[in-house]
Amino acid sequence: MSFQTGLSGLNASSKSLDVIGNNIANANTVGMKSSRAEFADLVASSLGAGGGGAGAGIGVAVATIAQQFSQGNINITGNSLDVAVNGNGFFQVTRPDGSTAFTRDGQLKLDKDGNIITNTGAAVMGYPTDLITGAPTGVTPQPLSVPTSAPIPANATTEITAEFNLDARAVIAASATPPTPISTYGTSLTTYDSQGVALPVSLYFSKVTPTTAGTDEWAVYTDPAGVTNVGSLVFDATGALNPALTTVNTLTLSPSTYAASLTPPRTSIVPDFTVTVDVSKVTQFGVAFNVSNLNQDGYTAGELTGISIEPSGTITTRYSNGETQYRGQLALADFRNVQGLTPIGSGEYLETFKSGQPVLGNPGIGKFGELRAGAVEESNVDLTAELVNMMTAQRNYQANAQT
Repeated sequence: MSFQTGLSGLNASSKSLDVIGNNIANANTVGMKSSRAEFADLVASSLGAGGGGAGAGIGVAVATIAQQFSQGNINITGNSLDVAVNGNGFFQVTRPDGSTAFTRDGQLKLDKDGNIITNTGAAVMGYPTDLITGAPTGVTPQPLSVPTSAPIPANATTEITAEFNLDARAVIAASATPPTPISTYGTSLTTYDSQGVALPVSLYFSKVTPTTAGTDEWAVYTDPAGVTNVGSLVFDATGALNPALTTVNTLTLSPSTYAASLTPPRTSIVPDFTVTVDVSKVTQFGVAFNVSNLNQDGYTAGELTGISIEPSGTITTRYSNGETQYRGQLALADFRNVQGLTPIGSGEYLETFKSGQPVLGNPGIGKFGELRAGAVEESNVDLTAELVNMMTAQRNYQANAQT
């Protein structure tokens, strides 16, 4: 009997040493969670016997190998695709065989097609987002990717937003001696046609005799000679724009006309197109003419130059044309019983009946942790404690050998 008892102790101590050795070997493995062997005693009991000394101990068995899901240290790497979870949650990934797994290893990569993957080749899952605002557009996780093989296509200008102040002290241009040149008050910006070709647009402002009593009026031209009038800006006595009387609402841009004016002249097959002009924040106060904001929403084609991940998990891409786009949001998953997950190697876990089904959510919301870009979560193995545990397990092994 004592021989079998000692043998069970040797087996249990050996298993404990295996677990400790695995922890020590993975002390530098990103996202690794340490394990411990948990033991249970074995008792021999005859049928119908109860209580007291009826049961004799006959050894020990390994009850389970439990993983410790405590937070590991956050290590700054500077790699823009490295990301650490600071708090609860796992990244959801789709393995090459199509199965779903979960991991804390945030060493992400881009493959040749621009898909975001892990070191095992698993596709990282996330929510689709609007390219411009970054707002989620769906609740079903899908593989995340960014365009790397071709530049993003050009986008024609559809709206111009202007914010500036016109000098209320200016006199009516025609009444001055000599008349105030139209080019005195002007600004310009670059717009784009559907092929991404730049079209410079100039705006000139000339104070004119108002057509409505009690107002100040400025004519708006697109050339310094005052030939092409595109409307007027009308202000009330407080210096605010009167939207009911203001007629600057749209501009018609002609790529073919602009191309023909160049030296040497060029041709353009892009037809004329109309853009909206937002002048709702234009003012007229008694200070010098100044432009505080002048932008438009068009851009030319651009190559990918950088990727970053926000604490909310939103993936931001930057392009050579100065544009920024949002390419999805990393999804996190959590479980009612994380101890029920089955480790399958490479830092990946599978859902089981004991773990329960995953609950998906957004980083930083509710119980889910925030993400730290340019960093990874180190192993939570305490190397000093493991070395002490190893010595204890070795002594247990020797003692059982004596038995």
